Amino acid sequence: MWIRKKDIELLSEAVRGYARGKKEDIRDNQEGAFSILKNDIYALADKKDEQLKQIEAERDILTEYMADISHQLKTPITSMMIMADLLEEVEPEKQTEFVRNIKISLSKMEWLVSGLLKMAKLDSKAVTFHKRKVKVSDMVQSVLISVAILLDIHDQTIKIVNDHEICCDRKWTEEALVNLIKNAIEYSPNGSEIIVDCGENPIYEWISVTDCGQGMKKEQYAALFKRFEYSTNENGYGIERG
Repeated sequence: MWIRKKDIELLSEAVRGYARGKKEDIRDNQEGAFSILKNDIYALADKKDEQLKQIEAERDILTEYMADISHQLKTPITSMMIMADLLEEVEPEKQTEFVRNIKISLSKMEWLVSGLLKMAKLDSKAVTFHKRKVKVSDMVQSVLISVAILLDIHDQTIKIVNDHEICCDRKWTEEALVNLIKNAIEYSPNGSEIIVDCGENPIYEWISVTDCGQGMKKEQYAALFKRFEYSTNENGYGIERG
């Protein structure tokens, strides 16, 4: 098969352009090995671009989560530093209170970092779900271990209205339940009851968590799942809805 020198030079120039990030469509609909070669080179360059976009997206996710962690750790760290500076100067009763508050802040920081890293894994699709039938009451009992102290502090209780077996990944469903119940505790008054309900319909199985808070304004619904939105409580992190 005879190939003109000019065609080879044009193909070589296009390949060099691909290396510099310039995208030129060199494909054609003609027959022959040279046309197949051009189409294959274009497909290879296109695949390279997609891989670069994926790498950039993963880098952006990492940057976002690093910023999230930095932003959310700033408040508890500042609070602990102030309490630590005053610890030696205050009365014994205040020292006990400060130590308790520092422990609570450390616990929240541990939960926060863990939560953000788990969310990063979910966003980057690095999680494999293992679904099986599990009773909602069993998951709630596991969740209670994580929120027992908060419930005790606020004198709150959790009530399961219905118990139902749902098909889910137990670990990640419990993670979601922990976030929802922590949110309910945060926005409910002391001494209130948090309701956990569940069921199924012809389309899906569901779990709901109902608190006794004031609720959200209708204009806030659009930002419901934006991270850090509407976390007005000074103890809130704003990631529970993300």
